[in-house]
Amino acid sequence: MTKILSKRSKRVGRGPGSGKGKTGGRGTKGQNARGRLSFSHPHFEGGQRSLIKRLPYRRGKGNSKISTKPIVINFKALNLMPEGSEVNLETLAKFGIVKLADAKKYGVKILGKGTLSKRLKINLPTSNKVKERLKT
Repeated sequence: MTKILSKRSKRVGRGPGSGKGKTGGRGTKGQNARGRLSFSHPHFEGGQRSLIKRLPYRRGKGNSKISTKPIVINFKALNLMPEGSEVNLETLAKFGIVKLADAKKYGVKILGKGTLSKRLKINLPTSNKVKERLKT
């Protein structure tokens, strides 16, 4: 009866007595002797500036994640609505102040430019200045 033994791989860089000391079986100098990306690695570019560092940053304009801002509506536009009505996306679209598709896509924010001459129930985000004016 014979046993099948598997050989362990030799540990490299463990001194001259191990048989794979000093250079660890890599020879001397050159690209293969150094401990960086191998040729077969997908990001290997042979010393050229890496692709990710050559591409521009995605800031501001053209970056849809941060460049979409809400549609701004001022108090003077809200005067078109009837007294006592609720201000939300649907009613703003109904009175032609904004398009419903755009309002749902970008959102709507109310700013405090102009004067509001009617009592309305506002159900949308507002700026801090508007909140202060509505309290008084």
